[in-house]
Amino acid sequence: MARLVILLSVVLFSVYQTEQAYFLEKSYIEMINDVATTWTAGVNFDPSTPEKDLIKMLGSKGVEAAKNASAHMFKTHDVAYNNNGYIPRTFDARRRWRHCKTIGEVRDQGYCGSCWAFGTSSAFADRLCVATDGDFNELLSAEELTFCCHTCGNGCNGGYPIKAWKYFSSHGLVTGGNYKSGEGCEPYRVPPCPRNEDGTSSCAGQPIEKNHRCTRMCYGNQDLDYNDDHRFTRDYYYLTYGSIQKDVMNYGPIEASFDVYDDFYSYKSGVYQRTPNATKLGGHAVKLIGWGVEEGIPYWLMVNSWSAQWGDNGLFKIRRGTDECGIDSATTAGVPVTN
Repeated sequence: MARLVILLSVVLFSVYQTEQAYFLEKSYIEMINDVATTWTAGVNFDPSTPEKDLIKMLGSKGVEAAKNASAHMFKTHDVAYNNNGYIPRTFDARRRWRHCKTIGEVRDQGYCGSCWAFGTSSAFADRLCVATDGDFNELLSAEELTFCCHTCGNGCNGGYPIKAWKYFSSHGLVTGGNYKSGEGCEPYRVPPCPRNEDGTSSCAGQPIEKNHRCTRMCYGNQDLDYNDDHRFTRDYYYLTYGSIQKDVMNYGPIEASFDVYDDFYSYKSGVYQRTPNATKLGGHAVKLIGWGVEEGIPYWLMVNSWSAQWGDNGLFKIRRGTDECGIDSATTAGVPVTN
């Protein structure tokens, strides 16, 4: 009997071990820092977090969609681009539009592959603030987009950013703040992944978020009317590498998708470039708010949606100009309707 208990314990321990994300182990992070030359890795997640929980936080199908998109979907010119032909060496939308508080806000998508909804709805909100000179200055609902746009994808199981922008142009999007904030018409209803005593994140023990029922009503700010709260864009498009900066300078932040490799989860600072032998795990969507050059390496400045405890206070830099992880060729946007 004792031998059976011991054998069972060994089997269970082996299963436990295989569930853990190998790339969160201290030895793996040390290996990253041994070979990474432009960035530094560190601890962002509880090392015991199962790999499946981390993969669940991915969900953008943007890179593959961009590869298959027709040429007319890519925006190369806009009359507004002619107003400012100069591209500065560095640019940060948070500084350019200081009155738009949403631009620098780092959100938490929780145990849900809704990054595609956060990247697009957050950029749309920023663009509305820019277009209205601050008259509109609040978040738009990642909740409505995730669970009501059935043509965009499959809720927490991923979606297509370009289809989200298309949804904005045809159906619009209501306001909606963070989890339990009560802000806007439809605040986000997926709880954030809990943090441990040392500040690291973990979705362990958190139930897998199922697709919520689409609620076409305001349950946050009860003074709002769902039918009157929608905001729209006049169009939706991909951006070519040469038009990204011009579009951001004229209209505000955009969505960007890229392939995530196992080393990215441990990003802390510097300009990210995937390390040799890193393994691809899925697609992710974030918000692009600027660019710059660090120690001779050009980069894009990004806002992630894995909470402010991840990375560099929720932000990261990724190499620009070499299509790192597909980032240069999978950006989407739309221009808000303001009247």
